[in-house]
Amino acid sequence: MTKATAEPPPLTLTLPTEADTAALGVRLAGIARPGDCILLEGPIGAGKSSLARAFIRARLGREEEVPSPTFTLVQTYDAGGVEIWHADLYRLTHPDEVWELGLEDAFQTAICLVEWPDRLGAHVPEGALRLRLEAWGDGRRAVMSGGRAGMRKALGDG
Repeated sequence: MTKATAEPPPLTLTLPTEADTAALGVRLAGIARPGDCILLEGPIGAGKSSLARAFIRARLGREEEVPSPTFTLVQTYDAGGVEIWHADLYRLTHPDEVWELGLEDAFQTAICLVEWPDRLGAHVPEGALRLRLEAWGDGRRAVMSGGRAGMRKALGDG
């Protein structure tokens, strides 16, 4: 008989300011590795693109124009031999359209930041980190679940 490993409880971080949201993006960038998929959830204006922008700039190690992929659907970046895919799936109408974007391969080889991950349907990669941004007081909070072993602990310890 095998023991099922219980999923640890979600990690919740309070982010009182935009700078705190950006700092979380920077921390995530420091621990993410190829094959990690970070699902950015939350309503319009929750800070998903801001967090992704901070993540990408930190990983690139320089200030760079990081447009929202709302209209292009995917933006890719080369961060020292590691590909970063930033996808905004808001405009997709069916989960199977994800494969037309090339995300299936990217989930295996790149670091993927996915806004509006509900559009993935059943195509959510195993081990994805769900990061939900939501209003909290005058700021916001991030509620994280899933992710590879040790990922949330590293974020909580940072």
